[in-house]
Amino acid sequence: MAVTQTLRQERTSLREAFSFSGATGPLIGLLLLCVFLTITTDSFLSFRNFLNILDQITVLGIMAVGMTFVILIGGIDLSVGSVMALAMMVLGYLNVEAGMPMIIAIVGALLVAGLAGALSGLLITEFRVPAFIATLAMMSIARGLANMITDGSQIIGFPAWFNMSAIIRYGGFLTLTVAVMLIVFVVAILFQRYRAGGRVLYAVGGNPEVARLAGINVKRTTILVYTGCALLSGLAGILLAARLDSVQPSSGVAYELDAIAAVVIGGTSLSGGTGGIGGTIIGVLIIGVLRNGLNLLNVSPFLQAVIIGLVIVLAVAAETFKHRKN
Repeated sequence: MAVTQTLRQERTSLREAFSFSGATGPLIGLLLLCVFLTITTDSFLSFRNFLNILDQITVLGIMAVGMTFVILIGGIDLSVGSVMALAMMVLGYLNVEAGMPMIIAIVGALLVAGLAGALSGLLITEFRVPAFIATLAMMSIARGLANMITDGSQIIGFPAWFNMSAIIRYGGFLTLTVAVMLIVFVVAILFQRYRAGGRVLYAVGGNPEVARLAGINVKRTTILVYTGCALLSGLAGILLAARLDSVQPSSGVAYELDAIAAVVIGGTSLSGGTGGIGGTIIGVLIIGVLRNGLNLLNVSPFLQAVIIGLVIVLAVAAETFKHRKN
């Protein structure tokens, strides 16, 4: 009986993830925010500013996809910013310092990021370390390793084509980095909708024990989810390196907070089992549009942090109210 109820909840959550019905509130909020900024600024509603917003949300968007998967299974990952920095430093060391081809450096960076995620998953599943503690430890380890690679120094000198991939707009619209983000969005949505692995996330997040009794390998799913989240963080770091044309171990500080914020604002429950990529995309856009608009209004960066924090609180409060109402 419990298994049947969990699977029904899984199907309901899955339908919400792709119909955007679970993110109606955030979508309305995004539209109202756009209307407000259109009225209060002269340059917000312009094609050029729209492209700027897409460029600015590229890294956050990719990281938020991985964080969505983690939160859907009822977990949390505080290490994504540090793992991103570690991947960036591995990329820079292999390509610039060791003189390896960029493709090998990219593969090496992704492998290191994936290994970090897998270790977090193993700590959580095999050693039963709470996800908060396991990923907090990984955050410290990854940041320390990132600094050790070059003793805290930045690396510059990437091939020209690498940096130009974040600058040249093909068709006057998309850079290669933005195209990668859009591909990640599409693949993530298709994975949730058409692959059994995507549906499994909702079952695990709804009730891990019932999911196990239903024949789902919860441990393997958890390890794969944390590995995938770390891989996406590494990919985000590679794109950030292309944009900056340099890497430094201090990159990615507090990015985990932005990723969690985007997921929560998009309507994914921190308790797991409900939400999806559709809502996360809206959450990423809200943060990107909000930051862009605050910059256009010349709002202090310190006040911007306060405003975004209030938005997160309101999003969590709205989610809590909705669950109580149901």
